[in-house]
Amino acid sequence: MNTYLQIGSTVVVFALISYSIGIITEQRIKRITKRVITFLTLGVLLDICATAFMIYGSDKGGFTLHGFIGYSSLLGMLLDATFMWVRISKVGIDKEVPKALHLYSRYAYIWWVLAFITGGLLVVFR
Repeated sequence: MNTYLQIGSTVVVFALISYSIGIITEQRIKRITKRVITFLTLGVLLDICATAFMIYGSDKGGFTLHGFIGYSSLLGMLLDATFMWVRISKVGIDKEVPKALHLYSRYAYIWWVLAFITGGLLVVFR
């Protein structure tokens, strides 16, 4: 595995940790707190960096099945963070999450974790 893929793989693990802290906290307390928005935003930024490193380091380019799964899951989490920031701008921090956003966050996170797992499986079975 080349250096760029190693860096991307490491950074995406930190994205997983950050997303997990943010989403699991939100799912448990059903509120958008500073902790939730910080870890969710950090997860998106780390995921973008990891994706860029993996595309740059890949000999297959950016247009693969795993690439599309990964891009769609990144988009889902980016939208989730955007929806959370919009909610904060409208009602303030530490407010209850609407049911629709609460469910969206859960499904976006599950989709992202599935993309993470498929990436790992591709490396293992290569």
